[in-house]
Amino acid sequence: MKFYFITVMAVILMIGNVSAQHSHIGIKGGLNLYDVYNDNNVDYDYKAGFHAGLLAHIHLAKHFALQPEVVYSSQGAQYNFFNTTTRFNLDYINVPVLFQLMFGNGFRLQVGPQVGFLINAKSKNNNYSFDHRDDLTLVDVGAAAGMSYVTKIGLGFDARYVHGLTNINQNTIVYSSNRGFQLGLFYLFKHKS
Repeated sequence: MKFYFITVMAVILMIGNVSAQHSHIGIKGGLNLYDVYNDNNVDYDYKAGFHAGLLAHIHLAKHFALQPEVVYSSQGAQYNFFNTTTRFNLDYINVPVLFQLMFGNGFRLQVGPQVGFLINAKSKNNNYSFDHRDDLTLVDVGAAAGMSYVTKIGLGFDARYVHGLTNINQNTIVYSSNRGFQLGLFYLFKHKS
């Protein structure tokens, strides 16, 4: 757990120590649509969730920026079996670091790595709940790609796909990974167009 804390603190300190002329801190939140891919041909359905957190937007050059984030993310999957729905609720603290190509009209393309730290893993079926945290890896590495648009007042929207690269199953031979879409809004404080 100390490793996770140190990693998150390092990102926050990195954000705080940036002295670039055009750097902004912001908040973000929105909708998640996640599932879990399995290589044993068991298909899950998408599960709706949400994400919320902080971001820093750091201009590196006229058309390039770096955007590290620290975000709580409600993920998981669900499946139906004999008219019963089982929901896998996976909660992460995600730390994406996105490289952005910026256009003069507020439009941005973004891509980069993401590290997620598992904080909760439970399945729910009718009135029963099971804890799966000991069965899953605590660190999930992935890649994110998407686009965003920011207005002159600092309000913007974000659309992103996240593809997990880590086998989240710790004790089985089945390869499983997180995959999902995020749609959200963000606000950059003291933004200048």
